[in-house]
Amino acid sequence: MFIDKQLGQDRKWINIDSDLIAENSYLYKKYDIDKETIEYAMDKNERAHMDYNRENGTITFIYNVLDLEKDKEYYETIPMTFIVQDTRLVTISNQDNAYIIEQMVRYLESHEELSIYKLLFAGLEMISNAYYPIIDRLDKHKDELNRLLRKTTTTKNLYALSDLETGMVYLVAAAKQNRMLLEHIKAHVIYRRMNDVEKEQFDDAMIEARQLVSMTELISNVLQQLSGSYNNILNNNLNDNLTTLTIFEALLAVLAVITGFFGMNIPLPMTEDPNAWIYVSVCSFILWLILAKVMRWIVKKR
Repeated sequence: MFIDKQLGQDRKWINIDSDLIAENSYLYKKYDIDKETIEYAMDKNERAHMDYNRENGTITFIYNVLDLEKDKEYYETIPMTFIVQDTRLVTISNQDNAYIIEQMVRYLESHEELSIYKLLFAGLEMISNAYYPIIDRLDKHKDELNRLLRKTTTTKNLYALSDLETGMVYLVAAAKQNRMLLEHIKAHVIYRRMNDVEKEQFDDAMIEARQLVSMTELISNVLQQLSGSYNNILNNNLNDNLTTLTIFEALLAVLAVITGFFGMNIPLPMTEDPNAWIYVSVCSFILWLILAKVMRWIVKKR
């Protein structure tokens, strides 16, 4: 998606698709984009940060955008590049974050005489707002998994909980990086050069970024607690099962000892009595009951 829009007062907004810019190297020079910035734009693992070029005054912002399509079992984020030049804002997008560009186009159509920084911070605010529907969906999924696990702790639901927890780790990291970027901007000299309108738009973007961090951290902490709780439950169930098997093994050992004793090929009492097996069975059963009560008392005492 290539966009060339006028912002007013000889200012422009240029958006370039990263696939297009990878194929057409002449765009590097046409829009004064250096190779280092292109590398930032093409690297899907690039973290959110700001890069200020003192020589030409160009500022490059890398911001984490939520990928609405899941390639794995959880959501991930991808970097989006914003380049602030003297009279131009250049964005480098791709098919995964193009929905933000569409929102910025609609915003531009409903506002006149936008400055570069106002459009920039409006775009950053849109990026944060795009997280909220997904966060709400993940929160509901968390509650549903918790309800299912309370009924039956199945492997499938535990894997789903693990995927959800893993995804939230990525979202928390991305949200924190975005917030740190905005805090860096506020501490930079460029913030003091902004007018009141631009600062107000920046404050809106900062509020959304901080709120996003709070929401993602809360859900991530709850997921960690749930995961730890169910791990403890599974460990306790395993211990209970091992205890039960040990008790059965001890009880069966009594019968094995008695029957093995009377199975020896030596003279024993009642060997000539035809009802001896009944007496042995009854005595074994009584001894088994006594031992079972003793074992149960020991387990309860623990």
